[in-house]
Amino acid sequence: MPEASKNLVLMGINPTYPSEKYGYIKPIIDENGVSGYAFTEKPTKEKAEEYISDGALWNGGVFAYKLSYVLNKSKELLGTASYKELFTEYVNLKKISFDYAVVEQETSIDVLRYSGEWKDLGTWNTLTEAMEESIIGEGQMNDTCSNVHIVNELNVPVLCMGLKDVVVSASPEGILVSDKEQSSYIKPFVDEIDQQVMFAEKSWGSYRVIDVDDVSMTVKVTLNPRNKMNYHSHEHRDEVWTVAQGSGRAIVDGVEQMIKSGDVVSMPIGCKHTVIAGDEGLVLIEVQLGSEINVSDKQKYEMSF
Repeated sequence: MPEASKNLVLMGINPTYPSEKYGYIKPIIDENGVSGYAFTEKPTKEKAEEYISDGALWNGGVFAYKLSYVLNKSKELLGTASYKELFTEYVNLKKISFDYAVVEQETSIDVLRYSGEWKDLGTWNTLTEAMEESIIGEGQMNDTCSNVHIVNELNVPVLCMGLKDVVVSASPEGILVSDKEQSSYIKPFVDEIDQQVMFAEKSWGSYRVIDVDDVSMTVKVTLNPRNKMNYHSHEHRDEVWTVAQGSGRAIVDGVEQMIKSGDVVSMPIGCKHTVIAGDEGLVLIEVQLGSEINVSDKQKYEMSF
Protein backbone atom coordinates (compact mmCIF):
# COMPACT_ATOMS: atom_id res chain seq x y z
CA MET A 1 0.00 0.00 0.00
CA PRO A 2 1.23 3.56 -0.68
CA GLU A 3 2.30 5.78 2.20
CA ALA A 4 -0.51 8.04 3.45
CA SER A 5 1.98 10.87 4.07
CA LYS A 6 2.87 11.30 0.40
CA ASN A 7 1.52 14.28 -1.52
CA LEU A 8 0.81 12.27 -4.68
CA VAL A 9 0.05 8.63 -5.39
CA LEU A 10 0.28 7.45 -9.00
CA MET A 11 -1.09 4.32 -10.63
CA GLY A 12 1.68 2.55 -12.52
CA ILE A 13 0.63 -0.03 -15.11
CA ASN A 14 2.59 -3.28 -15.30
CA PRO A 15 3.97 -3.17 -18.91
CA THR A 16 3.10 -6.03 -21.23
CA TYR A 17 5.43 -4.95 -24.06
CA PRO A 18 8.00 -2.17 -24.73
CA SER A 19 5.57 0.47 -26.00
CA GLU A 20 6.87 3.61 -27.68
CA LYS A 21 3.52 5.36 -27.18
CA TYR A 22 3.26 5.55 -23.39
CA GLY A 23 5.01 7.49 -20.65
CA TYR A 24 7.06 5.56 -18.09
CA ILE A 25 7.56 5.83 -14.32
CA LYS A 26 11.13 4.83 -13.53
CA PRO A 27 12.27 3.90 -10.00
CA ILE A 28 15.53 5.63 -9.05
CA ILE A 29 17.90 5.75 -6.06
CA ASP A 30 19.98 8.89 -5.71
CA GLU A 31 23.58 9.17 -4.51
CA ASN A 32 22.39 9.39 -0.89
CA GLY A 33 20.43 6.15 -1.17
CA VAL A 34 17.05 7.92 -1.23
CA SER A 35 14.52 6.22 -3.49
CA GLY A 36 12.20 8.11 -5.78
CA TYR A 37 10.77 8.20 -9.30
CA ALA A 38 11.64 9.77 -12.63
CA PHE A 39 9.38 10.21 -15.64
CA THR A 40 9.93 9.93 -19.37
CA GLU A 41 7.60 10.24 -22.37
CA LYS A 42 7.40 7.98 -25.44
CA PRO A 43 10.92 6.44 -25.53
CA THR A 44 12.30 4.38 -28.39
CA LYS A 45 11.56 0.65 -28.30
CA GLU A 46 15.14 -0.06 -27.19
CA LYS A 47 14.93 2.48 -24.34
CA ALA A 48 11.51 1.10 -23.32
CA GLU A 49 13.02 -2.39 -23.06
CA GLU A 50 15.79 -0.97 -20.88
CA TYR A 51 13.31 0.84 -18.62
CA ILE A 52 11.14 -2.25 -18.21
CA SER A 53 14.15 -4.39 -17.29
CA ASP A 54 14.90 -1.81 -14.56
CA GLY A 55 11.37 -2.10 -13.14
CA ALA A 56 9.69 0.84 -14.85
CA LEU A 57 5.89 1.01 -15.18
CA TRP A 58 3.61 2.67 -17.71
CA ASN A 59 2.32 6.01 -16.43
CA GLY A 60 -1.47 5.57 -16.38
CA GLY A 61 -2.13 9.27 -15.78
CA VAL A 62 -4.23 8.40 -12.71
CA PHE A 63 -3.41 10.37 -9.55
CA ALA A 64 -4.66 10.40 -5.97
CA TYR A 65 -4.17 13.40 -3.70
CA LYS A 66 -5.85 15.41 -0.97
CA LEU A 67 -8.05 18.23 -2.20
CA SER A 68 -6.02 20.71 -0.14
CA TYR A 69 -2.87 19.71 -2.05
CA VAL A 70 -4.23 20.46 -5.51
CA LEU A 71 -5.91 23.68 -4.32
CA ASN A 72 -2.58 24.88 -2.92
CA LYS A 73 -0.89 23.95 -6.20
CA SER A 74 -3.51 25.91 -8.10
CA LYS A 75 -2.83 29.00 -5.98
CA GLU A 76 0.92 28.54 -6.39
CA LEU A 77 0.99 27.96 -10.16
CA LEU A 78 -2.13 29.75 -11.41
CA GLY A 79 -2.64 32.45 -8.80
CA THR A 80 -6.11 31.28 -7.73
CA ALA A 81 -8.03 28.23 -6.53
CA SER A 82 -11.42 29.65 -7.51
CA TYR A 83 -13.29 27.24 -9.79
CA LYS A 84 -15.24 30.11 -11.37
CA GLU A 85 -12.08 32.07 -12.19
CA LEU A 86 -10.27 29.03 -13.58
CA PHE A 87 -13.25 27.96 -15.68
CA THR A 88 -13.74 31.44 -17.11
CA GLU A 89 -10.04 32.03 -17.85
CA TYR A 90 -9.22 28.46 -18.95
CA VAL A 91 -8.58 29.48 -22.55
CA ASN A 92 -5.88 31.93 -21.38
CA LEU A 93 -3.99 29.49 -19.14
CA LYS A 94 -0.56 28.21 -20.12
CA LYS A 95 -0.82 25.03 -22.19
CA ILE A 96 0.98 22.52 -19.97
CA SER A 97 -0.11 19.14 -18.66
CA PHE A 98 -0.59 18.21 -15.00
CA ASP A 99 2.30 15.74 -15.42
CA TYR A 100 4.79 18.42 -16.50
CA ALA A 101 3.58 21.24 -14.26
CA VAL A 102 3.03 19.26 -11.04
CA VAL A 103 3.99 15.58 -11.07
CA GLU A 104 7.50 15.91 -12.47
CA GLN A 105 8.30 18.68 -9.95
CA GLU A 106 6.95 16.78 -6.91
CA THR A 107 9.37 14.82 -4.69
CA SER A 108 6.79 13.37 -2.28
CA ILE A 109 5.41 10.60 -4.52
CA ASP A 110 4.41 6.96 -4.17
CA VAL A 111 3.33 4.52 -6.89
CA LEU A 112 0.69 1.82 -6.75
CA ARG A 113 1.32 -1.02 -9.24
CA TYR A 114 -1.66 -2.20 -11.33
CA SER A 115 -1.43 -5.53 -13.14
CA GLY A 116 -4.95 -5.80 -14.63
CA GLU A 117 -6.15 -5.10 -18.16
CA TRP A 118 -5.20 -1.66 -19.46
CA LYS A 119 -5.67 0.28 -22.70
CA ASP A 120 -4.61 3.89 -23.00
CA LEU A 121 -6.84 5.79 -25.45
CA GLY A 122 -4.49 8.78 -25.52
CA THR A 123 -3.41 8.29 -29.13
CA TRP A 124 -5.44 8.14 -32.33
CA ASN A 125 -4.12 4.64 -32.97
CA THR A 126 -5.33 3.19 -29.66
CA LEU A 127 -8.59 5.14 -29.88
CA THR A 128 -9.46 3.67 -33.27
CA GLU A 129 -8.71 0.18 -31.96
CA ALA A 130 -11.51 0.67 -29.44
CA MET A 131 -14.03 2.20 -31.90
CA GLU A 132 -16.97 -0.05 -32.75
CA GLU A 133 -17.63 1.78 -36.05
CA SER A 134 -15.03 2.85 -38.60
CA ILE A 135 -16.87 6.11 -39.38
CA ILE A 136 -18.22 8.71 -36.93
CA GLY A 137 -20.03 11.62 -38.55
CA GLU A 138 -20.50 12.20 -42.27
CA GLY A 139 -17.99 10.12 -44.22
CA GLN A 140 -17.50 7.29 -46.64
CA MET A 141 -14.69 5.17 -48.08
CA ASN A 142 -14.40 2.89 -51.06
CA ASP A 143 -13.64 -0.84 -50.91
CA THR A 144 -9.93 -0.34 -51.57
CA CYS A 145 -9.50 1.26 -48.14
CA SER A 146 -8.13 -0.93 -45.35
CA ASN A 147 -7.90 -0.23 -41.61
CA VAL A 148 -9.12 3.37 -42.09
CA HIS A 149 -11.13 5.35 -39.51
CA ILE A 150 -12.95 8.67 -40.00
CA VAL A 151 -13.98 10.96 -37.13
CA ASN A 152 -15.85 13.92 -38.61
CA GLU A 153 -17.31 16.74 -36.48
CA LEU A 154 -17.89 19.06 -39.44
CA ASN A 155 -21.02 19.46 -41.56
CA VAL A 156 -19.14 18.58 -44.75
CA PRO A 157 -18.63 15.12 -46.26
CA VAL A 158 -15.29 13.30 -45.99
CA LEU A 159 -14.41 10.76 -48.70
CA CYS A 160 -11.45 8.36 -48.48
CA MET A 161 -10.15 6.41 -51.50
CA GLY A 162 -7.48 3.71 -51.57
CA LEU A 163 -6.05 4.50 -48.11
CA LYS A 164 -4.52 2.00 -45.68
CA ASP A 165 -3.80 2.28 -41.94
CA VAL A 166 -4.93 5.91 -41.82
CA VAL A 167 -6.98 8.02 -39.42
CA VAL A 168 -8.85 11.10 -40.67
CA SER A 169 -10.16 13.53 -38.04
CA ALA A 170 -12.03 16.70 -39.02
CA SER A 171 -13.11 19.28 -36.42
CA PRO A 172 -13.50 23.07 -36.12
CA GLU A 173 -9.93 23.19 -34.74
CA GLY A 174 -8.36 21.56 -37.78
CA ILE A 175 -8.09 18.47 -39.97
CA LEU A 176 -5.71 15.56 -39.32
CA VAL A 177 -4.82 12.95 -41.94
CA SER A 178 -2.21 10.56 -40.57
CA ASP A 179 -0.76 7.10 -40.74
CA LYS A 180 -1.98 5.44 -37.53
CA GLU A 181 1.47 4.67 -36.19
CA GLN A 182 2.74 8.18 -36.93
CA SER A 183 -0.31 9.73 -35.21
CA SER A 184 1.42 9.06 -31.87
CA TYR A 185 3.97 11.77 -32.69
CA ILE A 186 1.74 14.72 -33.57
CA LYS A 187 2.08 16.68 -30.32
CA PRO A 188 5.15 18.85 -31.17
CA PHE A 189 3.61 19.76 -34.54
CA VAL A 190 0.26 20.68 -32.95
CA ASP A 191 2.05 22.75 -30.30
CA GLU A 192 3.52 24.94 -33.07
CA ILE A 193 0.07 25.80 -34.45
CA ASP A 194 -1.24 29.19 -33.28
CA GLN A 195 -4.92 28.70 -33.98
CA GLN A 196 -7.96 30.75 -32.97
CA VAL A 197 -10.13 28.66 -30.61
CA MET A 198 -13.00 27.63 -32.87
CA PHE A 199 -15.23 25.80 -30.39
CA ALA A 200 -15.62 25.78 -26.62
CA GLU A 201 -18.06 24.52 -24.04
CA LYS A 202 -18.86 26.87 -21.16
CA SER A 203 -20.87 26.56 -17.96
CA TRP A 204 -23.74 28.38 -19.71
CA GLY A 205 -23.59 26.58 -23.08
CA SER A 206 -21.17 26.63 -26.01
CA TYR A 207 -19.89 28.70 -28.90
CA ARG A 208 -18.59 27.85 -32.38
CA VAL A 209 -16.70 30.26 -34.63
CA ILE A 210 -18.29 30.38 -38.09
CA ASP A 211 -16.11 32.95 -39.87
CA VAL A 212 -13.03 35.10 -39.14
CA ASP A 213 -11.43 37.97 -41.10
CA ASP A 214 -9.28 41.01 -40.29
CA VAL A 215 -12.07 43.19 -38.87
CA SER A 216 -14.83 40.79 -37.81
CA MET A 217 -15.63 37.40 -36.35
CA THR A 218 -18.95 35.56 -36.56
CA VAL A 219 -19.86 33.11 -33.81
CA LYS A 220 -22.80 30.79 -33.19
CA VAL A 221 -23.63 30.97 -29.46
CA THR A 222 -25.85 28.36 -27.80
CA LEU A 223 -27.14 29.04 -24.29
CA ASN A 224 -28.59 26.22 -22.23
CA PRO A 225 -32.13 26.76 -20.84
CA ARG A 226 -32.25 29.45 -18.11
CA ASN A 227 -28.49 30.09 -18.37
CA LYS A 228 -26.74 33.41 -18.99
CA MET A 229 -23.42 34.92 -20.02
CA ASN A 230 -21.33 36.97 -17.64
CA TYR A 231 -22.30 40.66 -17.48
CA HIS A 232 -19.38 42.20 -19.39
CA SER A 233 -18.07 44.82 -21.81
CA HIS A 234 -15.39 45.12 -24.51
CA GLU A 235 -12.92 47.95 -25.14
CA HIS A 236 -12.03 47.16 -28.74
CA ARG A 237 -15.08 45.78 -30.48
CA ASP A 238 -18.76 46.31 -31.20
CA GLU A 239 -21.10 43.31 -31.13
CA VAL A 240 -24.41 42.48 -32.81
CA TRP A 241 -26.61 39.58 -31.74
CA THR A 242 -29.22 38.07 -34.06
CA VAL A 243 -31.55 35.62 -32.33
CA ALA A 244 -31.71 32.47 -34.47
CA GLN A 245 -33.73 30.26 -32.15
CA GLY A 246 -35.48 30.40 -28.77
CA SER A 247 -36.22 33.38 -26.56
CA GLY A 248 -34.91 35.13 -23.49
CA ARG A 249 -33.80 38.49 -22.12
CA ALA A 250 -30.98 40.82 -23.18
CA ILE A 251 -29.59 43.41 -20.75
CA VAL A 252 -27.59 46.28 -22.26
CA ASP A 253 -26.24 48.97 -19.88
CA GLY A 254 -28.85 47.97 -17.29
CA VAL A 255 -31.80 48.12 -19.70
CA GLU A 256 -33.64 44.83 -20.10
CA GLN A 257 -35.57 43.75 -23.18
CA MET A 258 -37.31 40.53 -24.16
CA ILE A 259 -35.86 38.88 -27.26
CA LYS A 260 -37.09 36.12 -29.59
CA SER A 261 -36.22 34.53 -32.94
CA GLY A 262 -35.48 37.21 -35.55
CA ASP A 263 -34.66 40.01 -33.09
CA VAL A 264 -31.39 41.96 -33.37
CA VAL A 265 -29.50 43.53 -30.45
CA SER A 266 -26.58 45.97 -30.99
CA MET A 267 -23.86 46.63 -28.41
CA PRO A 268 -21.31 49.39 -29.10
CA ILE A 269 -17.80 49.42 -27.64
CA GLY A 270 -17.76 49.88 -23.86
CA CYS A 271 -21.38 49.04 -23.07
CA LYS A 272 -22.16 46.39 -20.46
CA HIS A 273 -24.26 43.50 -21.67
CA THR A 274 -25.47 39.95 -21.06
CA VAL A 275 -28.16 37.63 -22.32
CA ILE A 276 -30.34 35.20 -20.37
CA ALA A 277 -31.95 32.20 -22.08
CA GLY A 278 -35.58 31.22 -21.55
CA ASP A 279 -36.93 27.75 -20.74
CA GLU A 280 -36.18 26.36 -24.21
CA GLY A 281 -32.65 27.76 -24.50
CA LEU A 282 -31.32 30.35 -26.93
CA VAL A 283 -29.23 30.35 -30.11
CA LEU A 284 -27.55 33.60 -31.22
CA ILE A 285 -25.47 34.57 -34.22
CA GLU A 286 -22.94 37.00 -32.75
CA VAL A 287 -20.97 39.30 -35.06
CA GLN A 288 -17.91 40.93 -33.45
CA LEU A 289 -16.65 44.05 -35.25
CA GLY A 290 -13.23 45.58 -34.65
CA SER A 291 -9.54 45.46 -35.61
CA GLU A 292 -8.37 43.98 -32.27
CA ILE A 293 -10.67 41.03 -31.59
CA ASN A 294 -9.26 38.68 -28.94
CA VAL A 295 -10.45 36.65 -25.95
CA SER A 296 -8.71 38.89 -23.41
CA ASP A 297 -10.81 41.93 -24.39
CA LYS A 298 -13.43 41.36 -21.72
CA GLN A 299 -14.25 43.27 -18.54
CA LYS A 300 -16.67 41.50 -16.16
CA TYR A 301 -19.11 43.09 -13.74
CA GLU A 302 -21.39 41.96 -10.95
CA MET A 303 -25.08 42.06 -11.81
CA SER A 304 -27.06 44.18 -9.32
CA PHE A 305 -30.49 43.68 -10.86
